[in-house]
Amino acid sequence: MARPEKIRLGDFLITQGLLTKEQLDLALEEQKRSGRKLGRIFIDAGYVSEKDIAKALGRQLHAPFVDLATFQPKPDLIKQLPEAAARRYRAIVLDNEQDIDMLMVGFADPTDLAAYDEVSRILRREIMLAVVMESQLMAMMDKFYRHTEEISGLAKELTEDMSSSQFDFGNLQGLTASAEDAPVVKLLNSVFEEAIKLRASDVHIEPQEKSLIIRFRIDGMLHVQTEADAKVAAPLVLRLKLMSGLDISEKRLPQDGRFNIKLTHSSVDVRLSTLPTQYGESAVMRLLSQSAGFLSLDKMGLPPTVLERLRHAIHRPSGMVLVTGPTGSGKTTTLYSALAELNSPEKKIITVEDPVEYRLPGINQVQVMEKIDLSFSRVLRSALRQDPDIILVGEMRDQTTAEIGMRAAMTGHMVLSTLHTNDALSTPIRLFDMGVPRFMVALSLQLVLAQRLVRVVCDRCVDVYKPNPHEREWLRSELGDDVDAHTYRKGYGCTHCNKSGYVGRQGIYEYLEMTNSLVEAANHGDPREFMRLGREQMAGNSLRRDAVRLVLEGRSTIEEAMRINNILEE
Repeated sequence: MARPEKIRLGDFLITQGLLTKEQLDLALEEQKRSGRKLGRIFIDAGYVSEKDIAKALGRQLHAPFVDLATFQPKPDLIKQLPEAAARRYRAIVLDNEQDIDMLMVGFADPTDLAAYDEVSRILRREIMLAVVMESQLMAMMDKFYRHTEEISGLAKELTEDMSSSQFDFGNLQGLTASAEDAPVVKLLNSVFEEAIKLRASDVHIEPQEKSLIIRFRIDGMLHVQTEADAKVAAPLVLRLKLMSGLDISEKRLPQDGRFNIKLTHSSVDVRLSTLPTQYGESAVMRLLSQSAGFLSLDKMGLPPTVLERLRHAIHRPSGMVLVTGPTGSGKTTTLYSALAELNSPEKKIITVEDPVEYRLPGINQVQVMEKIDLSFSRVLRSALRQDPDIILVGEMRDQTTAEIGMRAAMTGHMVLSTLHTNDALSTPIRLFDMGVPRFMVALSLQLVLAQRLVRVVCDRCVDVYKPNPHEREWLRSELGDDVDAHTYRKGYGCTHCNKSGYVGRQGIYEYLEMTNSLVEAANHGDPREFMRLGREQMAGNSLRRDAVRLVLEGRSTIEEAMRINNILEE
């Protein structure tokens, strides 16, 4: 195929009727100021879409436009072009024409003659030009130029080192953080890089009888990342213990630690937990990115009514607000978003946590350490003598902590905390069961927010979906005979979502506000009356209903809503 021709993008888009002369002039002025690429300025300003530009260039160059969102890639072909070259020239190998010994290569900028020539030279094949969107191209490269092979290769290298007579655990113990050449260090760095790239919240290192399995938890679901020789487990866990300052000689007892790693684009706090198992020590790491920032309450996806009542509660001068849900349901994120809104020079905020998950400027954060008798209750008692306005308690773990928190809420402090309960309505009952006096719960508790996280449909492969009979029946309990009046959507899997059909998660919520009638019922000690009044107050606004809301909005699937609610109903 002939080389592409050079095109002046601005003039070309004007001739295509996609841009006006005035818009071009404004974009050129912006380019002079910022130095940004002209095409990106057009797109960001909303003059023309990325897809429209790509299609128009394809028509002009007589080259096919390839939508990578629906394209079925061939990993072996893609990797014929090294990652460095692919990213530099913004190109990707899409297909091969066996009959004519030609490769189809997608370019984000098909007018870049130098890129065309260099890619052709690297591949040593004639190129058939195709046009792709840059955003889709970068996403596909992130998926296929992954560290999976690198991780497997490093694990193999480490296994070979251990099999040799030169491998010395003593040397491993002496490794410093800068020992970048050590196979175990390179392996861990690759694992962390890959985990961050895939938005993993946890990394699991699990020794089995004959292998080591490394798994990532992505959007709440575990995925096997790689398998390695069982011999690799011991040096990996040993290295992690060294990084966390744990006792490397103790392999019989669980240990918890923490360390920070600096990666290419981010700083990540890692919480490490080790557990002795039948075949060695298992390690689980929770990844807490410190560069991600916090969402404001406005961007948390809270329904308007829930947002209004939550704001009303946290801005009161005193009282307690509890956020409930299982581990990994986003409770801490919600509380920190509330703290970020409340944080101001006029207010003193103290947090008592185990561990401190995120670092917030201007806030006094205290790490609980049970080993030295620095317990929740002890820190909380001391915190109250520090003249705080707002206190965040990481978790109401026992009666003593709950009572101190409640007493603080009754004496002019705003207290935010979490509790592990299934829903909002059962939370006050749970506090009663813990032994907290009824009058304390009635007088201090202002609002209970219960939440879960559901997976969000991938916007690249989403399509209309027809519910099966089982799903229709489940929906009927919320929608009645209106089940067929709505359009349902589902992601069918693409490279962007790693074939899962989902990208990211969204909260679902329900709340219970302690009204006068509920306070009265709590003081009288009749749980049945309390539950009845609570259901009336919530008026059917449940986690289940909020999950159905996301389904009707096309943001999640019936399958995901059912999965979450089956967990609730077990």
